[in-house]
Parts: sequence; C-alpha cells; structure tokens
Amino acid sequence: MSLSKDIMTAMKEAMKAKDQNALASLRAVKSAILLAQTETGSKEELTEDQELKILQKLVKQRKDSAVIFTEQGREDLAELELAQAEVISKFLPAQLSEEEVAKVVEEVIAATGAEGMKDMGKVMGQVSGKLAGKADGKTISTIVKAKLSS
Repeated sequence: MSLSKDIMTAMKEAMKAKDQNALASLRAVKSAILLAQTETGSKEELTEDQELKILQKLVKQRKDSAVIFTEQGREDLAELELAQAEVISKFLPAQLSEEEVAKVVEEVIAATGAEGMKDMGKVMGQVSGKLAGKADGKTISTIVKAKLSS
C-alpha cells in the first residue's frame, strides 16, 4: 500500500534530519505493519483499513503510556511518548469532531431502528465501520451510549 511507501520516505527524511524521535516512531509503525503481515501468513499487503487500525492502536498505546508516566511524575518520558504519538498521527486521516460523530451515530440509529442499550453492539459495529480511522473508538462508544440511553 502507499502507507508503507510513505513511512519509508518519512524514515529516510528523519534519518537525514537526524530526528531520533521521528525515526523511532516510524520504525515502530513499520515493525507493527510487518508483524501484522506475517501473522496472517500471506504475502499480500495489508488493506488500508488494517493499516489505519494499526496506526490508531500505536497512537493509543503512546497516549496511554504518557498518562501513566505523568501520574508517576515522569514528565520527560510522557513528553517523549506524546511526541511519538504526534508523529504517528500524521499518517492518520483527519479526526472528526464529536458533533460529526454524533451525526453519523444518529443516522445509524435511525437506519437500524435501534432502541436502547440492547442494540449498542449493532450500532457500534456499523458506526465503527463507517468511521474507521476517522474517530477514536472511545469517543464513538461514549456518544452511542449517550444517544441510546436518552
């Protein structure tokens, strides 16, 4: 896919600029993508959706680590994790606002006829599919819960 090529290009630029933080971040992305490809055992490249999920996972891991480091008083490590998350985020599509996510959730609820929390799984599945890479799962979940419980 083009994401792998983009990452390789960015890695070369980071090497030339001697940007160790960006280089470490990009190497982690490349490693995660290669690992995902070898897990399936196929020689085919990953789909764009699979790549986006990997990138989202890496960003979330870095943000979660930063929170833990901050709680432990290690601001130096927290800043490093947030900087890496920012580098990886550049390869993700622009994130939607909560209002835009809420519109999609309302459309899916109307289309599926969902009523109450018993239909949360059905709604979450469709919304997550539509907003793959464009919204955080936690944000989607919060909005779906709010809409279904009201």
